[in-house]
Amino acid sequence: MKERWIKNFKELATTKNRETALLIAEAGLDAINTEKVILDSIKLENNILLVQGQSFDLSKFKRIKVVGFGKASCDAAMALEKILEDKIKEGVVIGLQKITCDYIQTFVGTHPRPSEVNIEAGKKIFEIADQLNEDDLVIAIISGGGSALLCYPESECTQGRQLYDVFLKCGQTITEINTIRKHLSFLKGGGLAKIAYPATVIGLIFSDVPGDRFEDVASGPTYKDKTTVHDAEMIIHEHNLGKFDLVETPKEDKYFEKVHNFVLVSNKTAVEAMVKKSKELGLEAKIISTELYENIDVVLKKIFSAQKEPTGFVILAAGEPKLEVTKKGGSGGRNLFMALRAVKDKIVDENSVFIPLASDGMDNSDSAGAIIDKQTYENVEKTGINIDTSLKNFDVYPIFQKSGNMILTGATGANVSDLMILLIRK
Repeated sequence: MKERWIKNFKELATTKNRETALLIAEAGLDAINTEKVILDSIKLENNILLVQGQSFDLSKFKRIKVVGFGKASCDAAMALEKILEDKIKEGVVIGLQKITCDYIQTFVGTHPRPSEVNIEAGKKIFEIADQLNEDDLVIAIISGGGSALLCYPESECTQGRQLYDVFLKCGQTITEINTIRKHLSFLKGGGLAKIAYPATVIGLIFSDVPGDRFEDVASGPTYKDKTTVHDAEMIIHEHNLGKFDLVETPKEDKYFEKVHNFVLVSNKTAVEAMVKKSKELGLEAKIISTELYENIDVVLKKIFSAQKEPTGFVILAAGEPKLEVTKKGGSGGRNLFMALRAVKDKIVDENSVFIPLASDGMDNSDSAGAIIDKQTYENVEKTGINIDTSLKNFDVYPIFQKSGNMILTGATGANVSDLMILLIRK
């Protein structure tokens, strides 16, 4: 593990329970470290590329190119260069971190609302894929956040901004918004596979989608899309989202015959590592779900209803709880909102510590999440900021910033959904 994932670990670890909960959180972040995941999953032996044990003879390909999009893409590109070095002919990736590679061009895009930089990178990715031949190999790094970062043509970017703004207000699932996104794009919903045809495609999937719906990661550019324009229209109509110009995704099997998708990491990777760490620290651990999509109050009830277990126990969960934002101008994200709900309802007792955490380190802010215990109640009360008003205005960042209970990691270069930890120990 790197020296510390949580930059303010020492300031937060003021009790034994806090320290233990933070160590468990760091174990989860360490397990999804993008560079580590790439180097563990991909090997090069005598010109044979091994991806999770499946072999590709690189002598059969004239050119190797790399494209990527999502929060893990830049770190993954840098790790891939360590393995393949100058075997990479060219590449383009877009993420959220400024990283310089030797053979792959990197872009720092915007998320969750796409911008002109996203279009520029998307155009270059399109051009790379469009120029591929039968004897070429393209490695596509596909990770969470890619739905906003991968953007082509320009009309997709414009409509993508519109879609995000209206969808935020109705608080529906990632599957629904991505169904629409697939039908706005030349590259999503299997579009990249079609454009790259007849080249061989290796998709490296860093999943941020709860459950095994890997075709939803970055809106599935290398997966055959099962949805149709009609499905997208039904979602738009049901939620009264407005008017969009939709296109059908490729349905012909031939475009996917030479596509090989590998899921390298998901939220299960993080949660299983947190179980292991809990046991190392002498605690029993229980995973209640890695597919929490319900609204935040329901999620909190699910997590805290498991407190009936004996003391010396850790309850773990992951997902993307639903938050319907009905007011503009607030700050902070799902995890800080969930944390403040826990504070308001005083559901954490003197023997417990609760941590909701964004695995990418950016809960719609520079905070990854917060640590909640009895001490947090006292710190929040001292701020003088009204909890009900903060929740009503979806302006939860200031109260945690002032109370000193935010978890600060910076961008982790990974993204596997939100992680939740409840430690119970007298």
